[in-house]
Amino acid sequence: MTTVGEEAFIAAVKPLVDAMGGEMLPPDEAGSDDVVLSWDGVETVAVRLPQLADSLDHILAAMERKKGMPLADLDRKAKQEVVRILEARGAFSVRHGVETVASALGVSRFTVYNYLNRERG
Repeated sequence: MTTVGEEAFIAAVKPLVDAMGGEMLPPDEAGSDDVVLSWDGVETVAVRLPQLADSLDHILAAMERKKGMPLADLDRKAKQEVVRILEARGAFSVRHGVETVASALGVSRFTVYNYLNRERG
């Protein structure tokens, strides 16, 4: 049974967990890779973090919702902005990240690399 304070803590953490594409579960169901959060010294909730590749898909879907259209329908400048944001969030450190982003943007891998190089240059 959770207290009012624990329930408020869980409610406060939920948007962050959702934004990451994670999952919340009872602390006694936590696995070795899960993060158990405590409130006032009591294990209150466990967070199961997504695999990095799943996180990238989640981030791309959230960006589509924010833009209000498929990323492939954006103009070149908006696509470059998406690549900048994704680079800052570490999207290209994920295996096949460039390919995944290129597919979502409806461009080639070469184009994504060009956008990245333009930013770095």
